[in-house]
Amino acid sequence: MEPLKTVMQGVAVQLVISRTSSLSMCMSLRYEPTDPYVVRAAFFTDADEPVEWVLGRDLLADGLRGSAGCGDVRIWPAVGRGDQAMYIVLGSPAGTALLEVPVQDVRTFLENTEALVPRGTESGHIDWNVELANLFAKG
Repeated sequence: MEPLKTVMQGVAVQLVISRTSSLSMCMSLRYEPTDPYVVRAAFFTDADEPVEWVLGRDLLADGLRGSAGCGDVRIWPAVGRGDQAMYIVLGSPAGTALLEVPVQDVRTFLENTEALVPRGTESGHIDWNVELANLFAKG
């Protein structure tokens, strides 16, 4: 059986500084069918290494339709912007970032991930023997 390909997409986002100021930055979304429940979002700043967050794929999809998430990650559509933008808030002890993200880029990315691994079939793409071995190795 041929391994499934990784889905990657670059997205130009705005880091919202205030109501009138924002900073452009690049976010790279990556989905690997071997880890089917998550999306890795890397943010490229002036730092040497990108900052990576792990997001639930369902959380990202739910954020297209309405408010989703709690705690460190929250996502919701931008009110009054039609289908153009959504917001993602990432919180950590170091601070909080509010990102404005183009909806169409996220929608296209999610459609590509679902073409590989339809929602609801994720558990069939996990190598449970490897996961159990990892779990027992840490125990």
